[in-house]
Amino acid sequence: MKTKTHHHNANGYASESSGSNSPSPPPSPRRQYSSFNHSRRRVRSKCQSTLAGGIIFRRKLRYLLVLPLLYVSGLLMCVGPFSALVGLSSPPGSVYRSRETFQRLWPDIQFDNSTAIQLSSVWGHKPQRRLKEQKPCPNSTAQQQQESLGSVGYLIVEANGGLNQQRSAICNAVAVAGLLNAILVIPRFEFHNVWRDPRVIRIAPFANRLAMNVPPHIQHLRCLVNYEALRFSSPISALAKKLVNRMIEKSSRTGGKYVSVHLRFEEDMVAFSCCLYGGGEAEKIEMDSIREKGWRLKFKQKGRVILPGLNRIQGKCPLTPLEVGLMLRGMGFDNNTSIYLASGKIYQAEKHLAPLLKMFPYLHTKESLASSEELAPFEGYSSRLAALDYTVCLFSEIFVTTQGGNFPHFLMGHRRFLYGGHAKTIKPDKRKLVLLLQDKDTSSWKGFKDEMQAMLAESDRKGSIVPRVKKFNRKSSVYTYPFPECRCLQKPQNTGIGSNMHL
Repeated sequence: MKTKTHHHNANGYASESSGSNSPSPPPSPRRQYSSFNHSRRRVRSKCQSTLAGGIIFRRKLRYLLVLPLLYVSGLLMCVGPFSALVGLSSPPGSVYRSRETFQRLWPDIQFDNSTAIQLSSVWGHKPQRRLKEQKPCPNSTAQQQQESLGSVGYLIVEANGGLNQQRSAICNAVAVAGLLNAILVIPRFEFHNVWRDPRVIRIAPFANRLAMNVPPHIQHLRCLVNYEALRFSSPISALAKKLVNRMIEKSSRTGGKYVSVHLRFEEDMVAFSCCLYGGGEAEKIEMDSIREKGWRLKFKQKGRVILPGLNRIQGKCPLTPLEVGLMLRGMGFDNNTSIYLASGKIYQAEKHLAPLLKMFPYLHTKESLASSEELAPFEGYSSRLAALDYTVCLFSEIFVTTQGGNFPHFLMGHRRFLYGGHAKTIKPDKRKLVLLLQDKDTSSWKGFKDEMQAMLAESDRKGSIVPRVKKFNRKSSVYTYPFPECRCLQKPQNTGIGSNMHL
């Protein structure tokens, strides 16, 4: 049968057209049959009314669906300064009031005479039982592995991006070379070589191109590269070793043990997060300007709404130095604790670092541990500077991550590998933390400490988790959770600096 399709002409009325594969329409009736024409017009009018009614209904239904979204958006728009104008209270955790909380609690923090936490006894959880099940490594020496890589072709990988993107790219590239039975070629990063060999497979970028559920012998290649083969260049490893030893010397009050903090509170990070930190309209204008310079129109795309309060509630805002300090003091680390701060240039450093220095006067950075002459070869190279931070954080007794990303994920896995299966990492629950820091009714410093110590215990529990890995079904990253696949590479007593400073 022929299918009729309704089209709207310029006046909004429906006309009929037919499909190409159907028989021709019947001839139009003669004009003299006026009564038939009148009936036909009535039927057509009725059809048009029905069609128009359906269109109107669909439009109304669309509005009915959109209106609740607009209403919710309107409520969210009330988060922050605008809510004060209309007399509405801000949702809990949506406004940065950590500075006021610090000023209110500081007298109690100063006179807190409770016993300080011992760094060597922070972690109560022991590695899970299944971690102790030692499986033999694949029966292959380095020579056998080298011979197994045939001459099918060359795999060239561009390892651009940050330090740990490069690390991930190299590990994955070796794994793919094993899958392809190919010779792997990794160019030096300082140069942009152009490879014209017709046998070349060129894959770029490569950091996250290979799934985690690969055969065991391929997973073993990843482990071998990440924990045995990959090493920093001699200039980096030499200065990194000096920085670690200097941190140990400056931590004599705590038996040579120190806490490292990866702080993502650089200017560009704060701007990209779209969060506000109590600087009023001047801060908002400054952040808008930075976003405009760094990302052009990315944050001005149609339909995009910036909601700093909602970002904060959802735990997406970078922690400030002050918030990290309050959290650590609440967990029981006293002002004798040595802190290594791994970070780029802190946003408004003088303002934001002052409270942290009050709480932890023994605060160090690579800039304070090394001379300007020692750091000169690294200036302007973010990956080289990150490599120094990575090494000092790797050998700290406790590592604190504040914002996610490749850097902390690789560190957590590397520290699990070194420390018997435990990440020894504090990963704060930021959604909970912002509620506590904004709460004007926080009754006491003791109440805040109780919450922070519960958060530390949860980090301890999660730090010792080993994912259940069945054959070919791993979903978590082997770089963050190296066991059980990388267990065979572990060396006994592999927790000292001397045996691991070959990075």
